Amino acid sequence: MATKHEQILQYIEGLDIGHKISVRQIARELGVSEGTAYRAIKDAESQGLVSTVERVGTVRIEKKHRSQIERLTFAEVVNIVDGHVLGGRSGLHKTLNRFVIGAMKLEAMMRYVEPGNLLIVGNRDNVHRISLERGAAVLITGGFDATEEVKALADQLELPVISCSYDTFTVAAMINRAIYDRLIKKEILLVEDMLSPDHPPEYLRLDEPVSRFHQLVQETGHSRYPVVDDAGRLHGIVTAKDVVGHDSEEMIERVMTKNPITVTPKTSLAAAAHEMVWEGIELLPVVNSQHHLIGVISRQDVIKSLQYMQKQPQVGETINDLIFRGFEEVRERNGGIAFRGTVTPQMTDPLGTLGTGVLTGLLTEAAYRLLRRHHRGDMVADNFTVYMLKPVQLESEIEVVPRLIDMGRKFGKVDVEVFHNGQVAAKALVTAQMIER
Repeated sequence: MATKHEQILQYIEGLDIGHKISVRQIARELGVSEGTAYRAIKDAESQGLVSTVERVGTVRIEKKHRSQIERLTFAEVVNIVDGHVLGGRSGLHKTLNRFVIGAMKLEAMMRYVEPGNLLIVGNRDNVHRISLERGAAVLITGGFDATEEVKALADQLELPVISCSYDTFTVAAMINRAIYDRLIKKEILLVEDMLSPDHPPEYLRLDEPVSRFHQLVQETGHSRYPVVDDAGRLHGIVTAKDVVGHDSEEMIERVMTKNPITVTPKTSLAAAAHEMVWEGIELLPVVNSQHHLIGVISRQDVIKSLQYMQKQPQVGETINDLIFRGFEEVRERNGGIAFRGTVTPQMTDPLGTLGTGVLTGLLTEAAYRLLRRHHRGDMVADNFTVYMLKPVQLESEIEVVPRLIDMGRKFGKVDVEVFHNGQVAAKALVTAQMIER
């Protein structure tokens, strides 16, 4: 039987897109406490089923597929720019295709305004009205209001009119930053990306005998299974090693390994792979927030998915990419490589010296780039030890020199030094685990 939490989630999932909900309404209609309703709504928000907008409320939105993750809903735009909705609240669940900055004459501006767009403009009442008539929502900058005619039209067409106190340039930068962050997230594979709803996991129940394990092995060819109770909650893992020497009538509950390591659908595949290698396990159960089993992933599945990810185009730069953008690779006389660059203002701390976080990024990225010359695959840091740190001033020229110490099939060890004016400014040892492509 489903728990109250699950019943609320099912209820929310069954609501029409754009439906507005509240804690009190959920508590009253489903006969649960407001605390239970609040926790379920927050869980639904983390799952992408609803979006909460300040001064508006919580709205049922369409759950986005990974291919559409970079597209924002108008409800999310309200939160990004800390705005308030003047009209068209019922359209907050809709997704914007692109945003247009209204910094030109009306005739020229309307060439760019299309259905599904978001027009960012100041206090130009006529532009607000025409934009809505063309099927585009409006974001008014500078904290200005809209006319009653525009508000009524927005309600009628279900197109939001939003007002915020920021200027046009700042608003455009904030929205662009949010889209850019989503592009980076889009290329990071999560556990949920490799779970197939068409192939539910094979599992055993607590009250089943060991003979059922042997039967399942014959049917599936696998040798590891999660163990759940009648409600579907995970309690353990049972493997061929666990059942050796036990009578066929003994209960699974008595031979299983309790409290296994688990992951959630939002865990990154890289983190799951690292967990498997570090702990020496072949199978990870995937559970939801209520610890119910929703799938399993094997080490082979994870590696295959990471291999696939490497074939996909890069669509966003991470902090390490941005840090290394200004560095050039040079060959040393001994055949090694080094990376030379200048400390920019973005790389410094408030005192004007190279930030420790940035320095860590430089050291690890240099180690990874050296290892990739010997190993065509991905890697994850296993150990990072810093032996020396000296302050490096703004606009100083530095040289990052990685040297390979040891290399195996599944690991690599690199010594990395940072030189400034011929002197060692930082020194670290980086050990990484390899992920085969």
